[in-house]
Amino acid sequence: MGLILTSSNFKDGDYLGMDHVLSEAYGFGCTGGNLSPQFSWSGAPADTKSFALTCYDPDAPTGSGFWHWVVANIPAHVSSLELGAGDPKSGKMPAGALEVRTDFGAPGYGGPCPPQGLGVHRYIFTLFAVSMAQLPVTADTSAAVVGFYLNFNTLAKASITGLFRR
Repeated sequence: MGLILTSSNFKDGDYLGMDHVLSEAYGFGCTGGNLSPQFSWSGAPADTKSFALTCYDPDAPTGSGFWHWVVANIPAHVSSLELGAGDPKSGKMPAGALEVRTDFGAPGYGGPCPPQGLGVHRYIFTLFAVSMAQLPVTADTSAAVVGFYLNFNTLAKASITGLFRR
């Protein structure tokens, strides 16, 4: 069957609830809870040494999309992330996992908040089964560099997409 990614908070193609939308604290004009969704996965290849999880909006009006969340080095024995694990202050991220800098400029989950009137945006959550126990990245590494390492070290991947519009 291969690698499967699911969430108890939304199904593939559903709209994301306000709990997962960016909070007003970021200054983009949204008033959500900014909680990262819960995720579970199964079916990883036997030689998986770690996982990575990303959230990317290809519809952002930037010319290059927008990275909302990047987590690397999730230990291979982990098969889920709790609701709200994307808040670096929550203590919910599994030991060893590393949240890296997003396009908001800091590590951690930043929820959807597209400009008003630009239609539906897709938030693609992708789980990567990785052939390395630890990617050579730090909390300040860009999403593009993490993507470079993932391109050469991914054994399998699975995605689900949440939608949001203002």
